[in-house]
Amino acid sequence: MTNENDMTASGAELRQSRKSWMSLLATADEARLRDLWAGFDRNPDHSWLRAPEAGGVMVRGRMGAAGAPFNLGEMTVTRCALTLADGTVGHGYVQGRSKAKAEIAAKIDAMMQTDAADDLHRTILVPLLKAKEDHRMRRAAKAAATKVDFFTMVRGEDG
Repeated sequence: MTNENDMTASGAELRQSRKSWMSLLATADEARLRDLWAGFDRNPDHSWLRAPEAGGVMVRGRMGAAGAPFNLGEMTVTRCALTLADGTVGHGYVQGRSKAKAEIAAKIDAMMQTDAADDLHRTILVPLLKAKEDHRMRRAAKAAATKVDFFTMVRGEDG
């Protein structure tokens, strides 16, 4: 279970770091993101710099994070870029083919750079962060339930 101080520290980092909120938006459950966005009830006017489009990217990896890079495989990504009426630019990159999720992510990215950031943080990003942490804790608990403890008994023959 996450304590309130951990969530606050993570929340503060999320508010300050564009990389953090974009990562959270990219990995969020689409249905949850749509619900939170609909509840936010502010849909800003915008114009497209790049309309949502799906494409492929090559995913690369390294053994032990330091070895030689290798191609792991391809992944489908949807991206878009928009500008708000005040000129703020937002980008959305999400795994899969959901143009709506990429659009919402781009709008949130742009609005996080405006005066609406605190409201967005409180009503959308914190609930997404909590859901992500809850999911992580459920996975950890499920994995812990399969843990096997091995022990060795000393036999008296070596004595």
